[in-house]
Amino acid sequence: LELKIMAGILALLFTFIFFCSSSLAATITYNVVTMGAKPDGKTDSTKSFLTAWASACALAKPATIYVPPGRYLLRAAYFGGKNCKNPAITLRLDGTLVAPSDYHVIGNAGSWLKFESVSGVSIYGGTLDGQGSGLWACKASGRNCPSGATTLAFYSSNNIVINGLTSLNSQMFHIVMDGCHNAKLQAVKVSASGGSPNTDGIHLQSSSGVTILNSHIRTGDDCISIGPGNSNLWIENISCGPGHGISIGSLGWDLQEPGVQNVTVKDVTFTGTQNGVRIKTWSRASNGFVKGVLFQHIVMVNVDNPVIIDQNYCPDHHNCPNQASGVKISDVSYHNIHGTSGTQVAVKFHCSKEHPCSGISLEDMNLTYKDQTAKASCLNADGTALGSVQPTSCL
Repeated sequence: LELKIMAGILALLFTFIFFCSSSLAATITYNVVTMGAKPDGKTDSTKSFLTAWASACALAKPATIYVPPGRYLLRAAYFGGKNCKNPAITLRLDGTLVAPSDYHVIGNAGSWLKFESVSGVSIYGGTLDGQGSGLWACKASGRNCPSGATTLAFYSSNNIVINGLTSLNSQMFHIVMDGCHNAKLQAVKVSASGGSPNTDGIHLQSSSGVTILNSHIRTGDDCISIGPGNSNLWIENISCGPGHGISIGSLGWDLQEPGVQNVTVKDVTFTGTQNGVRIKTWSRASNGFVKGVLFQHIVMVNVDNPVIIDQNYCPDHHNCPNQASGVKISDVSYHNIHGTSGTQVAVKFHCSKEHPCSGISLEDMNLTYKDQTAKASCLNADGTALGSVQPTSCL
């Protein structure tokens, strides 16, 4: 009897191993090198990547596109998902994708690597080198230059994973999520010069259910920027600097504009940034709003504007003279925020005179300026302060 039981167990085990092996063997992998890509950093490999994408899309089961070590030159590439049968495409990058050194080649393309209407796409590892320094120099010189390309953009896409990706020296924004739902970005590294223009690390627009975790962002603009129409965002364990901080906004450029709600930003260290946690709106008429925001467990290291709401944004006093922001800001909480300010006014709530901020909550805050007590400045702001709050609340 025992022999029969043992034989039955062994039969089940072999069956299980057989099916697992068959399942693994059935996973299709497309190696871009076998499709013609050259890892020399000089040969245009765009066609090989697009061929691999088309092959993966044609399958009705999960597939992997593999990029071996090396440098692969790509022009602007479009990865469309409208006719894609595949519910799960993984891009596993052991190599570096390199943009053309001549910034004119992709400078007016909008995006260098663009994914649109895809679902279930995951990117693991790898480096994207936008080679943007030439374009930055062109812009600094005042010459007529292309606007620049976003390095990696996802539009109207769902169930996206980006894990362990490095983005270097983008011409413009590094990573954009626009009209996306259910995306997880983890262990992302962004690196660009502190003087590089409009090189936001991660920009979110009209998206929901986006999580950004355990990432290091050094750039010349916002480390993370949150545009109109975003909801249910979770941002945690971020290192930011240099850069302009983490910003909600600019909001309120359009009269009819979707709002921002349910945003959590926690466990962030800002080092030498222009701003820390910022909400910024144009001083123009708008029906936009910001509500349900939590900034928690934040460390500031010599940050010029550690805590700021600026509803008077109007660069060069152009297109918004003598107007008030229509964006309504409410229920914004700042809990456990400590560190040093690079300016004497460490907390600044300058809200709209037509729609004052309401429900602002401060708790456990200690910000200093040059080993002295910092200051707070409030205009049209209402809220509460609990526990020890320094600088003394002006709400």
